[in-house]
Amino acid sequence: MKPSNLFYLALGAIALFAAIAIPVSVYRSSSAAAPRWVSAVEPGPLSKAHAFLENKCESCHTPNSGVKAQNCITCHAAATDLLMKPATAFHAKISECAGCHVEHQGFGIRPTKMDHGLLERIAIQKGGSATTLDCLSCHAPIDRHKGYFGKDCASCHQTSSWKIPGYLHPSPRSTECSQCHKAPPSHYMMHFQMMDQPISGEHNARVDQCYSCHQTDSFNNIRRVGMVKVH
Repeated sequence: MKPSNLFYLALGAIALFAAIAIPVSVYRSSSAAAPRWVSAVEPGPLSKAHAFLENKCESCHTPNSGVKAQNCITCHAAATDLLMKPATAFHAKISECAGCHVEHQGFGIRPTKMDHGLLERIAIQKGGSATTLDCLSCHAPIDRHKGYFGKDCASCHQTSSWKIPGYLHPSPRSTECSQCHKAPPSHYMMHFQMMDQPISGEHNARVDQCYSCHQTDSFNNIRRVGMVKVH
């Protein structure tokens, strides 16, 4: 066998030994057994909440399995409020944490990022086909619309962000404003008669008739007046 072949064979044997020995050593003796290896493979700093686990890879990672939910539960099982709150009670049925909670993004970044796509992939795995997410199964306890807008949340909201870039009312002639909007306290005082009615020119407008003064594109856009700065 040529010397060069022997060299590469020996190099491959050393690499194979290191690939087996280092993880086994870390698993048996903790990350302190190979500090340089930890610093070389760590993808980034842990978040502030998990900073105390820095250089303790084995606390979360399991050889050949990665981050398992059981390791997370070891610490978070005591967080009973997580399972008691209606909005977060679904965690009791989740068998995977890493899908939404991603670490090593930086000290100041919370390891919480809801991945609705993961829920869709789970549905495909279990049902064999794509399905529409049932938003109310998680969001019903915090439905600020009180059911007025029905169950088709996707008609306004996107899964990437709860905020709507530019909300459009059902119609610029909407008159059922009070179903969602409540007048500020000042509207129930003399301020409404002394300021609001004269500015809008609607001297006979009632507090519950928002549409008499306000436009649907902006609360500060007053009919026939334009944008008015509210102090």
